[in-house]
Amino acid sequence: MITSDDLIFFTALSSSASLADAARKLNVTPPAISQRLKALEERTGVRLVERTSRGLHLTDEGELMAREGTTIIDSIEHLGERLGQRTSRVRGKLRIAAPYGFGREYVAPVAQKFACQHPEATVALELSDHPNVLSSDSWDIVIHIGSLDPTNRLITTLASNRRMLCAAPAYLENRPALASPADLQGHRCLALRENNEDVTLWRFSHPRHEATTVRVKPAMSTNDGTIMRSWALAGLGIMVRSEWDIANDIASGALVPVLADWHCPEADVVALLSARHGRTQRASVFLEMMRHSLTPVPWRVPTAMM
Repeated sequence: MITSDDLIFFTALSSSASLADAARKLNVTPPAISQRLKALEERTGVRLVERTSRGLHLTDEGELMAREGTTIIDSIEHLGERLGQRTSRVRGKLRIAAPYGFGREYVAPVAQKFACQHPEATVALELSDHPNVLSSDSWDIVIHIGSLDPTNRLITTLASNRRMLCAAPAYLENRPALASPADLQGHRCLALRENNEDVTLWRFSHPRHEATTVRVKPAMSTNDGTIMRSWALAGLGIMVRSEWDIANDIASGALVPVLADWHCPEADVVALLSARHGRTQRASVFLEMMRHSLTPVPWRVPTAMM
């Protein structure tokens, strides 16, 4: 006999890269995962998972259990949510995914406040910059910054956020002045490799000139925004970075805008909601708390400083 606990366990396992990854998600040891999987396979009488050098691979029977199990779990949760909506209490598990840097700075404090105010609800916050997070149906809310590919999720904007071209004064000193984006090709550029964006193609718009693009050859690149910001602060080159991350550096003069009349594409902070069952009560409450924490926009740099 398969129980709902079995389905929850196998759903977590099927979305994991390894037994160790599943153990972290379920807060148990890898041996405990192995033992439970073995017991589940013995009760069902079929092989559910194959281990390969590349990680875990579901058998056809495992694919069936993962697919049908997810549907059953969602139905149970949806029923609980509908019953819970008949009261004013916020209950159930709220699953949130957010980018590393922004998640630590702005999402985690709201999640903490939410948990304190609604003790009957549980919170699972995972920080990840992997683009697959956006298409996964494992989350009630996905916080995202920047452009989006087509998605079946509902999208709501939480706060405006500009991208800014900037560098440390020490870098700009005694270097050729920049009059237009084309001049970037003669400078050291720092590129942040994230999502699926073409990070070497920088786009600019101007209120009085045609939009333009520049193909830069990065002197340095990284997939970590904190590292790239530290490189820019050290005077190693020019970068494009979200203002939420560099507003204090601009205000203090540690970084200065470059080509201030030319504007990079904006990268608003948005929340992607599961379209399967609509917005849950706990998700609505959390989103309202997030929106309140970002109003007024905490990183907004006064226009006069740019």
